[in-house]
Amino acid sequence: MIVHFVGAGPGDPELLTRKAERLLGACRICIYAGSLVSPGVLALIPDQAERHDSAGMSLEEVIAVCRDARNRGIDVVRLHSGDPSIYGATREQMNALDALGIPYDVCPGVSAFQAAAAALCTELTAPEISQTIVLTRTAGRTPLPEAQELDRIARTRATLCIFLSVGKIAEVAVTLSAHYGPHCPAAVVYRASWPEELLIRGTLADIALKTEAAGIRSTALIVVGEALARDLPASKLYDAAFTHGFRKGKRP
Repeated sequence: MIVHFVGAGPGDPELLTRKAERLLGACRICIYAGSLVSPGVLALIPDQAERHDSAGMSLEEVIAVCRDARNRGIDVVRLHSGDPSIYGATREQMNALDALGIPYDVCPGVSAFQAAAAALCTELTAPEISQTIVLTRTAGRTPLPEAQELDRIARTRATLCIFLSVGKIAEVAVTLSAHYGPHCPAAVVYRASWPEELLIRGTLADIALKTEAAGIRSTALIVVGEALARDLPASKLYDAAFTHGFRKGKRP
């Protein structure tokens, strides 16, 4: 018996890995992350499989399902939204499984920040503009280490992908404007890759008003950075004059 921690991806079932699809199609017990996992992904679970919505469960209740499955010799799929390694709260589950001697493995998934970039048809990096992507969130009921507060991270001027924070979009925009400037490109992607996906594009000066006007309060990712602009210096990778290990540059 084993517990498979599986990344459900951002929502579109076609963005599941082949391994995730196989595990879901064969599972007999699935613990899934409530409204965060799309109906399209849940539809891949066999009708006869046991389903447990973890949205209303405590850690102890989740582990109790796994313990019972071990006693019955049945594998468990623990289905997390996006990729389990990002805000997945898997560590405490794994610690509890370790204490019980229950084995587990992890099947990664496409994260919301990747699906958001795809929806925006953009790169998150740009030569000489941003070569760093920061995945972060604002403080809430879960506090942030002081050194990782948004105001400090913003000083890097890296591309920011901000999870779990769209309810504070106005505060975020004000904080970031001090470092990126009010005209810095910004976007909010609601339910990336779901049928109801919605894209809000703007700048730090207007993204909050646009997002609030659209009625978006949760389940959205904020993306900020100069790399979102299109009129930027081109990479040297395909420059005819640029020499690298697989091609000798041609003189103009």
